[in-house]
Amino acid sequence: MDQSPCYGYQLRGEFDARTGGTWPLNAGQVYSTLERLERDGLIASDGADGEGRVRYSITPTGSSEVRHWLSAPVQRQAARDELAMKLAVAATLPGVSIADVIQIQRSATIATLQELTRTKAASVAPNSSADLAWSLVVESMIFAAEAEVRWLDHSEAAIARAVRSGVVAAPPSDDLPRRGRPARAVSTATATTATTATTEENAR
Repeated sequence: MDQSPCYGYQLRGEFDARTGGTWPLNAGQVYSTLERLERDGLIASDGADGEGRVRYSITPTGSSEVRHWLSAPVQRQAARDELAMKLAVAATLPGVSIADVIQIQRSATIATLQELTRTKAASVAPNSSADLAWSLVVESMIFAAEAEVRWLDHSEAAIARAVRSGVVAAPPSDDLPRRGRPARAVSTATATTATTATTEENAR
């Protein structure tokens, strides 16, 4: 909140430094966001300099908004979790082995976890605020990956119990939907709608 006036490229560099480069921003995204923030009165520009560059500074309203953001809890939106939605859809589609879907995801998540763990192990103890910020972001990603693996294990066990009890049918031996064997219309529509929604969400 006490950040001195900065150019857009400086703000982008600050963001990368404070998040360890784990959430890269492109220049277009930065400047479109700055335009919106200025329009909403959260930042102000001091006009272009001789080279056409514009510096931005936070306004009192913007500082108040930052304080509110820092003091408010983050609202998790589980309904937008693509992996959870994928498993939910796969569990209702005939001819699909959800166990294979889980195994593919588990292998990818474990590989990511191993890479993050190696990155963390190769780092040194934080000796600056930037180092600490990077460490916090990496550790958050490690915990998230570990939690995802546990959830996948839980889901796999729950599906196995459902198959044994007859709640859901066991997948066919070839696992994937058979050519020429259409799924139920409602299931196909659900899968199409879910996939489209996910694509649109990720594009935002």
